[in-house]
This record gives sequence, structure tokens and C-alpha cells, in this order.
Amino acid sequence: MSQKSSHLDAALPPAEPATVGMGRIVDPTRRDHAAERPHVVEFRGVAKTYNAGLPNEFTAIRDVNFCVADLVDKGEFISILGPSGCGKSTILRLVAGLPPQHPPTAGDVLVLGKPVAGPGADRGMVFQDYTSFDHRTVLENITFGLECRGVARRARNELGRQWIEHVGLNVGTDPEKYPHELSGGMRHRVAIARTLILRPRIILMDEPFGALDPQTRMDMQDLLIALWSEVEATVFFVTHSIEEAVFLGDRVYVMGSGPGTILRQLDVERPDRPARQIQREPRFLETVQYIRDLITQLEKGSDKETT
Repeated sequence: MSQKSSHLDAALPPAEPATVGMGRIVDPTRRDHAAERPHVVEFRGVAKTYNAGLPNEFTAIRDVNFCVADLVDKGEFISILGPSGCGKSTILRLVAGLPPQHPPTAGDVLVLGKPVAGPGADRGMVFQDYTSFDHRTVLENITFGLECRGVARRARNELGRQWIEHVGLNVGTDPEKYPHELSGGMRHRVAIARTLILRPRIILMDEPFGALDPQTRMDMQDLLIALWSEVEATVFFVTHSIEEAVFLGDRVYVMGSGPGTILRQLDVERPDRPARQIQREPRFLETVQYIRDLITQLEKGSDKETT
């Protein structure tokens, strides 16, 4: 373990008590050795260094270890939190198989038991800076992936209209609109529909709601929970919002300052009510405050290392 890692670990609040509000602190490296199916995603000692051997060499993550079980007929929602620059997005893009993050400098990234070789149809990604095809309508944007797969126009348009309705857009008036005619929240609904219509096994979301106003953001959180339960996928969700991470996540990974590694995992109760209700409850706020204090300690530890 590096000197920096030892310093940050010493600065952290102790892992006990095991239960904090709606969350339970567990070991992120735990494995289900009795599982009959390969893990959906597994990281084994993963590190990523850019420009190795050059003056501008930079290590984004180091010694990242976790595994997510393949739950039958459902998936888990994994939230990833941590200080800015801790490598949250690097983890997502390694799962996606996207360069320059992929391949890792060290360790193994496995999806369904096999090393990630590159992007695949089993993984879909939604970015904060969602880009649409400006010359295509809402319906054409949502069905673009089906078109690439060779699905006939009538079949893909029928499915596209179903997903327009699923994500809360108006199936009567919105299909023929163009991206410039949509609000930010509507564009994000299109982005989610374009990803979920392909039924990926893994959904990777990098700050998808970061630019939205608080009210719209909560609406999108509720929508995402509803859609996720329908598609039965495993979701990895990067966010800077602790409230968002706790509300959405079955588990929350808290990462240390760069080079990032996972220092805490909290398993969190699944939401059974809308975000506006749950996010004002004492047990929810207790969990949020624990994580906020944890990240504050991490940031202070990082500042000491740079002085």
C-alpha cells in the first residue's frame, strides 16, 4: 500500500457502525463463491496510467477491486461517488471498453466472466453531454440502434413509439420533433430511451442528470427507477450528488482521491416512494451525511498530500 493510501485510510472515519441510516457498510471485494453464473462485472486489481514513462504520466485509478453478481431476472443499481478527479468515469469507460481508458494498465476487467475486448451490444452508455442527431426526429434518434441492427422500419418505429411513451414523452406530438425543439429534460428522456430500447445487459450512466434543475432531476430519478425495474439490467451510475447516489443505488461505492480506489461500499435499501418523499426522511439524511463526512475527510487528506 502506498504512503498516500495509508494517509487517506487513516483519515477516514472507522467502518463501524455497520449500519448508517438506510445503508449498511460491507466489503466491496466480497465474492459469491457459490454463484452458478459469472459475475456481471468484476474488477481484479485494476489500474489505469496514462502516458506511462513520460513526464506527464498520470495514474487515474489503482488497485480497484469489486464484483457484481448476476442476479436472476433482475439487476443491481451501482452508484459511484468520490472527490473530483478520483477516476469514477475511468471505471465506467473501462467497463464500456472505450479508449483511451480501455485497456487497463494493470489488472483484469471482466464482463460476464470474459475480459472486456472493446465496446459491445451488451453494454449501453448515457453521457451527461448527450449528443443527438440534429437532423433526425425524436423517433429516428430513439430507433437509431435498431436501424443499425437491420430491424425493419415498421417494427422499429412501433417499438420506438412504445419507448417514447415509456419515458414520459407525448407519443402523439413528440415523435416528429427535432432535438432543438426539446427541453433539457426531454432530451435526456430521448437519450435513455435510445439506450434502453436495445435492452443492454449493462447500462453505464456518466452524470446523466448533472445539468438539470432540481425538480426535473428528481423526476428523472423516479423515471429511471421505474424503467430499470422493467429492463432488469445492471446499472452503473456516476454522480457528484450524494442524495442521488443514495436514492438510486442498491450499493454505493465511495472512491478515494486520485489515484482512485474504492474505500467504502454501502448497501442501501431500495426506494419504495418518489424521490421527493424519501429524500427528506431522517434515515435517508443520516446516510447522506455519513457519506458527505467521508468524502470531506478524503478531500482533506488529499489536500495534505499536495502541501
